[in-house]
Amino acid sequence: MNVVRRDKALEDLADCALYIAQDDPDVAARFVDAFEESVDRLAQMPYIGVAVPLDTPSLFGLRRWPIKGFEKYLIFYLVFEDTIDVVRILHAAQDIAAILEDEP
Repeated sequence: MNVVRRDKALEDLADCALYIAQDDPDVAARFVDAFEESVDRLAQMPYIGVAVPLDTPSLFGLRRWPIKGFEKYLIFYLVFEDTIDVVRILHAAQDIAAILEDEP
């Protein structure tokens, strides 16, 4: 499957990596690699993620999957016929429902 990363997801990835890099740049690099590995896994098995019930029609069918080794960081994505659309990457401690409600 093809994987599309929305601009906001790429911003989230950069923000998370920069936050982690404050303590350890090597861990931040591993975080980015783990994200790519996790996305590759989703491309192979797109429905392994947990469904996320939202009232936002544009995000109907949204799923989440943890980043391997960084399980508190979650990939939020949509599955289409031949594409995975990575919508956001958020930490589990964030107000995820509120953040996703503002997603176009």
